[in-house]
Amino acid sequence: MLNNKNILLGICGSIAAYKAAELTRLLIKAGANVKVIMSDSATDFITPLTLSTLSKNPVNISFVKNENGEWTNHVELGLWADLFVIAPASANTIAKFANGICDNLLTATYLSAKCPIYFAPAMDLDMWKHKSTQNNVHHLQSYGNHLIKPTSGELASGLVGEGRMAEPEDILNLLINSISVQQQLTGKKILITAGPTYEAIDPVRFIGNHSTGKMGFAIAEDVAKRGADVILVTGPTSLKAEHKNIKTIAVTSAEEMYTQAVSFFNTVDAAILSAAVADYKPTQPAQQKIKKSDDSFNLELTKTRDILADLGKMKENGQLLIGFALETNNEIENAKIKLKKKNLDFIILNSLNDKGAGFKTDTNKITIIDKDEKIEEYDLKSKAEVAHDIVNKVISIIHG
Repeated sequence: MLNNKNILLGICGSIAAYKAAELTRLLIKAGANVKVIMSDSATDFITPLTLSTLSKNPVNISFVKNENGEWTNHVELGLWADLFVIAPASANTIAKFANGICDNLLTATYLSAKCPIYFAPAMDLDMWKHKSTQNNVHHLQSYGNHLIKPTSGELASGLVGEGRMAEPEDILNLLINSISVQQQLTGKKILITAGPTYEAIDPVRFIGNHSTGKMGFAIAEDVAKRGADVILVTGPTSLKAEHKNIKTIAVTSAEEMYTQAVSFFNTVDAAILSAAVADYKPTQPAQQKIKKSDDSFNLELTKTRDILADLGKMKENGQLLIGFALETNNEIENAKIKLKKKNLDFIILNSLNDKGAGFKTDTNKITIIDKDEKIEEYDLKSKAEVAHDIVNKVISIIHG
């Protein structure tokens, strides 16, 4: 699985840095191409000569390579990598990653990397358990980075507990499994809708909603990371898709989203419609800005076309269709009605009664109901983790 994969290994200042030598050796033995980036403090624990000998590549430490001013291109390093592994990851570097602090080659390369990123913390028990460290780890995971959990045992301080860096063999196996995951949707094409729609009242005003698009974009990134080609049709949002396998099509109105979704549906293996599409639009939008004059103002609304329902009628040849239901009351029953009425394979229920779910949050809490009305409830998680759960469900159906 790792043969000819480009793996960037970041090493921080920690007594666990000695394990990086064995990890480098195992990666090379598995057929990977390895380049190493060390923080300055990491060189106090293991020599660059050891790692350059094992990796068969020069070790990168600073932006300036030599006295002639030749520089190390952190952007080039980040783009070179198929996987970026930081092992050991110190509390200091984790905090920098989580907060965008860019004061050395390792942190600069992290901010430039487009590949999956894995970090293996190594620190003392109290440092690992400290709320600030746990918050930083949570932030990194919410950005889509992958935690390689530390293990328990005797630590350098003499304490016994969690904080030991995972063993090199375990990290290697995790990376191999990760590559396998990245191939789960290879050859598949998936349509995703995200964000709100804006329905014009006049050239200045519109009817909209509070959707940010975060959930749909998280799903698109997760699907792309697993090898699928993604068509992301998104309403107005400030978000940008990062993965190279994602083709983004920006729309504004429900009608524009309908047109794009219908035009692509017959070409895809699955569609996940997470957009918060307006149910109604102004019947006749004003061509000029409406002036405030009368004490009251009436606006006639017309139903928008139902994207989910029409795609449900178009389904054929094993295509999957997944929808969302955002409810405030009778959640399960309303979601089941929508599931059947629109011919979905499963529906993802959000309840605004759940704290941390819905719009304008980085977290979500979902319930999945499939076409046999089997109900699976999930805990409150980051939207990146929720996306992973949703895509796992898609894969379980695709692969039987």
